[in-house]
Amino acid sequence: MIGITKRLSGALAAMSLLAMTACSATYKNHGYIPPEEDLQQLVVGVDTRASVDDVVGPPTMGGVLEGGDYYYVRSRIREYGMFRPEVVERQVLAISFNETDTIANIERFGLEDGQVVPLSRRVTDNSVVNNNFIRQMISNIGNIDPGQIFN
Repeated sequence: MIGITKRLSGALAAMSLLAMTACSATYKNHGYIPPEEDLQQLVVGVDTRASVDDVVGPPTMGGVLEGGDYYYVRSRIREYGMFRPEVVERQVLAISFNETDTIANIERFGLEDGQVVPLSRRVTDNSVVNNNFIRQMISNIGNIDPGQIFN
């Protein structure tokens, strides 16, 4: 009887430990922001695009046009159990250049500076949307030509 009680209490302790670790938050880091020491080496109005590449490395993303500004982006995402992942920290470092290709400005933005931007999609109507496999099979029953099957 004592052996069963020990096994039961051990199994209960293991399940409790598993439940506690399954519900702990995990964090994922994405992207890269140059350290402040490297940014201190850049001089606005003096350093060029090439010197920025040498000192802090290539950007995460560049401006849309060729010769556009540099953007370094880093995000920290928290995943907690079954809940939707949440962005808890985001930093954007923007280095803009003037027409002579020297640094015009260095700006840092955080998640608190951001605004929600509504995106719009213009998509051609698709007849397959909201049709599952069985619905598509049933809708094709009338489209079968027996002459093609028994050719």
